[in-house]
Amino acid sequence: MNSQIVSLLTMFLFLVLHLTDSLDTLGPNDTLKDGDVLISQGSIYSLGFFSPGNSSSRYLGIWYYGQPERTVVWVANRENSVNDTSGVFAFDHYGNLVIHSNNGSVPIWSTNVSSMTSNNSRVARLLDSGNLVLIHDLSKVVIWQSFDYPTDTFLPSMKLGWDLRTGLNRFMTSWKSEDDPAPGSCSYELVPTGYPQLFLYKDQAPYWRPGPIIEKRQGILAKMANDFIYNITLVNNATEVSLKFAVINASVLSRYVVHESGLVKHFMWHDEERRWTEFNYHPQELCDYYSKCGPNGICGANNADQFDCTCLPGFEPKFPGNWYLRDGTGGCKRRQGWSMCQSGEGFVKLRQLKLPDTLTAHVDVSLSLKECEQECLRDCNCTAYSSANESMGEYGCLKWYGDLIDTREFSDLGQNLYLRVDAIDLARYRKRSTLVNKAMVTTISVSALALLLLGSLMYCLMSKRKRDTRRRNHNVSVTTSLTNFDVLTGLKDFNREGRPKTDLPFFDFGTVAAATSNFSSVNELGQGGFGSVYKGMMNNGTEIAVKRLSKYSGQGIEEFKNEVRLIAKLQHRNLVKILGCCIQEDEKLLIYEYLPNKGLDSFLFDETKRSLLDWGKRFNIAYGIARGLMYLHQDSTLRIIHRDLKPSNVLLDDTLNPKISDFGIARICGGDQIEGKTKHVIGTYGYMAPEYAIQGWFSIKSDVYSYGVLLLEIITGQRNTGCYHMNTFCNLIGHVWELWKKGQCMDIVDKSMDKTYSEKMVYRCIQIGLLCMQRYASDRPTMSTVVFMLGNADVVLPSPKQPAFIEDSDYNGDFQSAFNGTCSVNGLTITVGEAR
Repeated sequence: MNSQIVSLLTMFLFLVLHLTDSLDTLGPNDTLKDGDVLISQGSIYSLGFFSPGNSSSRYLGIWYYGQPERTVVWVANRENSVNDTSGVFAFDHYGNLVIHSNNGSVPIWSTNVSSMTSNNSRVARLLDSGNLVLIHDLSKVVIWQSFDYPTDTFLPSMKLGWDLRTGLNRFMTSWKSEDDPAPGSCSYELVPTGYPQLFLYKDQAPYWRPGPIIEKRQGILAKMANDFIYNITLVNNATEVSLKFAVINASVLSRYVVHESGLVKHFMWHDEERRWTEFNYHPQELCDYYSKCGPNGICGANNADQFDCTCLPGFEPKFPGNWYLRDGTGGCKRRQGWSMCQSGEGFVKLRQLKLPDTLTAHVDVSLSLKECEQECLRDCNCTAYSSANESMGEYGCLKWYGDLIDTREFSDLGQNLYLRVDAIDLARYRKRSTLVNKAMVTTISVSALALLLLGSLMYCLMSKRKRDTRRRNHNVSVTTSLTNFDVLTGLKDFNREGRPKTDLPFFDFGTVAAATSNFSSVNELGQGGFGSVYKGMMNNGTEIAVKRLSKYSGQGIEEFKNEVRLIAKLQHRNLVKILGCCIQEDEKLLIYEYLPNKGLDSFLFDETKRSLLDWGKRFNIAYGIARGLMYLHQDSTLRIIHRDLKPSNVLLDDTLNPKISDFGIARICGGDQIEGKTKHVIGTYGYMAPEYAIQGWFSIKSDVYSYGVLLLEIITGQRNTGCYHMNTFCNLIGHVWELWKKGQCMDIVDKSMDKTYSEKMVYRCIQIGLLCMQRYASDRPTMSTVVFMLGNADVVLPSPKQPAFIEDSDYNGDFQSAFNGTCSVNGLTITVGEAR
């Protein structure tokens, strides 16, 4: 009896070990039927048959093992599906891996390789890298691998590029749709011609180009590497031109995907949340799109208040009429009268650029940058040059001939390009450079003198304020005077008069008082949480809006310091323009441009004025607000999180162009920071994202949430805080979500527009609004994506997930610790501290 038990245990152990060893391997006599799976040794990937999306067709693919939702990274038979569940994956008698169904003798798909090895010694193994390999079991020689035939996903250790010995080109192609993995209209590949560079193609035309692949470069590829701590490796020799990336922390799952919409998206896996997060994507800025400014044009750093396209030095617009209409695609031509061959020409240095398209460029890695300059100068056809290998002390010569295409500026990235110009332009740029150098010397000298005087000025300022405090007989406390001093010291830098150094002019208090009729109630435009706003008229006839902060509000002081430090540095057509400020005794004033149409709320929520906003005006307002937020989040010199976006903080000029205002509680994030946390949650109920309202986490995505609420209010003409008893929801978000699920969301569109709109476009904007308000911040798009979705009606949008603040089960009820007052919404008791 004992011997039988031992035999059974031995057999069981053998079977377990045998099954464990074979989970990742398909032998020459094995078959993988529909419903079976191979699992990689580390249980990272699995291979089997699946149906994508809503399709019933069956495909053999590789996906991540054990995740809640199937994420497919490779598909074998993407152009030829199995119509039922009879599919089988196995070896044929030639030793190839094939897919066939029981209903047909001809293989649906095959590896189609030949080898001198014995067919019976071949096995297929799924590796933990996600690579399916066909190998000789004894010699371990790889005969075929799925990494050589990517679909839409680029994984760590996978290569893009060319094997020059065999002619194999590894490139990615998008799926046609979520339901069809057949090759779509977008591809992403490494182009070796001229000098290696990546290209994203859409409908076979160049769509986005990250730039040439240069070691230690400061371009988009370097940013992509730094974003996620990658090692990016380029191989460029006689046998191979390829690119691959590796994650330094091998335990982190990461992937790049070419999406059918025309985006290269980067995802990473969050173990704690058990979900994928979109970490980055390209193209994301207007200047990213290929040849936006045509040949010899250069796309600016995306200041949306100016024309994006300019001509390179020595060039002029080819079609001036189109240029005037803000269409730069025709590019630029050489200025008339130029002479560029042995006529005193030279090179001007252009900094922080994405280097032009290198398809027609020539490279010589043996030349230094100085030798490169001499070579280019001797060749009259050489247009420009740059370094091709910065890691070798600027060795490597990259030369361009003919037109320079797809060049753009960066604000914090990029490389130097040396552009050939004639003697006239060379003299002009040298003169400009001399003036800049003189200005720098002057600035340094003045700064040194200012530093010597700063200590004594500070001492005098403090002494004078103490004397003034003693002499004052009116009822002002010492605390208030010290608070005024804190305003100045909070700004850290002073001029000779003890005022903070800012980019703003200072107004005399008497001048502002006279302009507003001594802050007459007749001129009062409105009141906010930190003071009142008055209309004024300067002596020269300029109309102004004056924000007079409350004398005794600590928050008013903080708001003042924040706006003086911040908004003066922001210039955009969709941001309100600040003209100056005033500090005198207890008075703190901010002077803005006057906008006659006041806030967006005065139109949206007024029964009479609402009808003045047809769909065209509403869309332009929504689009302008989105562009303003995109500028704050990524295009300005500072990364700004507004934290209080709402209709009353969007002002309208005389042509109803929207301008975002009130930066009192905005936050500046440094570098690549995109979020922060505060214990002092302030803002406006109904527009605050849940993670900010509950836990104090604010980010660019909390601004996106606010924008989604605002977009729905623009479409519906209703406040988010209104009650909709028919659906038992006390907010607009919940009401629209219920109608969306029923396919009736058009019922909520503002009736005052009288159907002067495209239902398709309004429906699309509702969908964008819901995408912005999804419960999890990581699910929400960035504002650059929102601008892209608004401006490209042909881009397919994802389905929104449930918005926040709808079901009380969504949250753990920890609202009381974050707020002070009380408001009840659909069973939730939410407190709002200092909401405005």
